[in-house]
Amino acid sequence: MAPGTASAAPVNPSDGEIAQAQTAQDAAAAEVGAISAQLASAQSGVATAQQESAIALDSYQQKQEEYETARAAADTAAAAATQATADLGVAQVQLSDFARTSYMEGSTFSGAASLLDASSPGELIERAALLEAAGADHSDVLDEVTVLQQQATAADAAAQTALADADALQAEAADSLAAAQAAETSARAQAAALAQQQVTLDAQLQAAQQVLLGLEGAREAAEAYAQQQAADAAAEAAAQTQAQQQAAAAAAAANRPSTPAASAPSSSRPTTAAPAPAPAPSRPVTPAPAPVAGPANASASTTAINAAMRYLGTPYSWGGGGSRGPGYGISPDTGVYGFDCSGLTQYAYAQAGISIPRNSQSQYNALPKVSRANLQPGDLVFWGTNGSASRIYHVAIYIGNNKVVQAPQSGDVVKVSTIWNYDYAGAARPSA
Repeated sequence: MAPGTASAAPVNPSDGEIAQAQTAQDAAAAEVGAISAQLASAQSGVATAQQESAIALDSYQQKQEEYETARAAADTAAAAATQATADLGVAQVQLSDFARTSYMEGSTFSGAASLLDASSPGELIERAALLEAAGADHSDVLDEVTVLQQQATAADAAAQTALADADALQAEAADSLAAAQAAETSARAQAAALAQQQVTLDAQLQAAQQVLLGLEGAREAAEAYAQQQAADAAAEAAAQTQAQQQAAAAAAAANRPSTPAASAPSSSRPTTAAPAPAPAPSRPVTPAPAPVAGPANASASTTAINAAMRYLGTPYSWGGGGSRGPGYGISPDTGVYGFDCSGLTQYAYAQAGISIPRNSQSQYNALPKVSRANLQPGDLVFWGTNGSASRIYHVAIYIGNNKVVQAPQSGDVVKVSTIWNYDYAGAARPSA
């Protein structure tokens, strides 16, 4: 901070405000938990309804096949019955024609005239046999066709009955399928409504978490400010005390009387004491400058960058992760498994065999500094309140082309971003 300037003290929220925000977050979390349980139950119901629909569809398809088979059999039986009826009609006509012809030839004995025209006894016997056989044949054909027609009619009736039964079963299966599909649709609608409600409650929870996080951040900022003010006051008091002590010592030395020189035995003249030397001016103590980074170790930097990039998409978890990898964070991220900003950077450089502190302020303080103009891939980039190096709150790994890989904030994930100027506080080089 430049001499003569002062920044406004951050507002420290009250315990009541933080407790109220914590209560609001807990209530929102409870609502999210409840709706999540309801949604899980509804989704289970959807799965069950899907299974029932699949079973009903399978049954319907089976009944449809049975209906089609019964219908084909009924069509075949009906065609056979129709053909048998036609054959019976033809046989009846043929028999009627035979009887009418025999009667018109003038004898109650069928074919008598043909017997009278026989030229020999052998022909007479042959014609008589033919007439008898013809009559018997017509009668047998008629009997056979009649039996076939009766069988075909009976088969047709049975086929029609089977078709009606199959049709009834198909209709029943169709009703079951429709009911199962309606149940599935209803279950899906219920699950969708709950899912939408969960989205709303999740947003409310996130808002409550942000409020709490903001208050806790303000509390930390206020406490850090108070600590810094106390440290500055102590340093100023120490400097004043030192200055007063040095001034008092100088004054005492100036006022101290000189010691007279010893008189020579042969002389009675008094001697004048030599003046005391002036005290040497005190030099102000100059603090040791921060170490300047040497050239980067390209291999270590590349290893660190690759280690961080492997976790792209990993959730941000406040206070989570470290040299061993991702971990669960602290409130509000107690249930989130991932990294915070300094946890990611510590892990990345641990993979390169370089140990750095856990938090961002300590990382900045401990590591050799590098100017923004001399940034190289693998350097750590820091942000602090109003760009102050004593108020570091975020760190990321520079990967080149004005970009960093970082774990940004709660609700976000590890990702690549462009460096932003706001609150930029400096950079350091772990691989130097």
